[in-house]
Amino acid sequence: MKNSYILFTLFYLITSCASKDTSEFKIGIISDCQYCDCDVKWNRFYKKSPLRLQNAVKKLNKDRLKYTIHLGDFIDKNSSSFDSILPIWNTLNSKTYHVLGNHDFEVEEDEKEKVLKKLKLKKRYYSFVENNWRFIVLDGNDLSFYAAANEVKEHQTDSLFLSLKEQDLPYLKKWNGGLSNTQLNWIKLELDKAVNENQKVGFYCHFPIFPIDEHNIWNRTQFVNLINQYSNVKFFFNGHNHAGAYAFINNVHYLTFKGMVDTEKTSAFAKAKFTNDTIFIEGFERELSRKLAI
Repeated sequence: MKNSYILFTLFYLITSCASKDTSEFKIGIISDCQYCDCDVKWNRFYKKSPLRLQNAVKKLNKDRLKYTIHLGDFIDKNSSSFDSILPIWNTLNSKTYHVLGNHDFEVEEDEKEKVLKKLKLKKRYYSFVENNWRFIVLDGNDLSFYAAANEVKEHQTDSLFLSLKEQDLPYLKKWNGGLSNTQLNWIKLELDKAVNENQKVGFYCHFPIFPIDEHNIWNRTQFVNLINQYSNVKFFFNGHNHAGAYAFINNVHYLTFKGMVDTEKTSAFAKAKFTNDTIFIEGFERELSRKLAI
């Protein structure tokens, strides 16, 4: 009888552990905090961002998050803005990641090379793995008129911009940017790794891919043609369009998160819970809650 009880106990413990979904995890998502000590413009209340970020951090710190990511435009302009807002960001309990936005490079010319160090980034684009996911962080400013890293990238920027100019694209704006061929080749390598390691893939970028409007990355067509070859790509999360947007194309969720800096009295941020077959977006204030099947 005693042996039977021991066997039953062992069976219960084993099945309980097996039934617990260890793949589930949560993350925090913020976009376009865009702080500066500036007057209101375009319904952007820049001076309110520190308090809004502080309130978001308090809310996010109440949960156990794998990481928190900011989707670009952490500041609006001036290098000193980083020094004012980063101490609040650094009170997050979770790991943290940054996506580079166009306004993050709206600093003094001799300060541009210091942006990555201020945001504790080793590279402008990178990837990391959590559970069975590979998260790929893109640099949509790789080719741009304001943040190209060297003369080669500057020439590539001119070449790409001119090659697209005749197509009358709504998003061919000088305040947007593009992905270099070097970055696109790296993305393919990352996608191949994910296939080999049986990982789902999620992309983070500042600039959107869908819906098509004036905010998209310049060479979005190249990117879409690439990822459409991979069935393990599940989402593309971005900022830049402060109004937010959503599209579901070829089984990929394209979600633009609302800007924290916008409106006089409301903020915007989110948590995302990952399960085996669904991403649950829990939106706060202006950000909408959503259920994304994967």
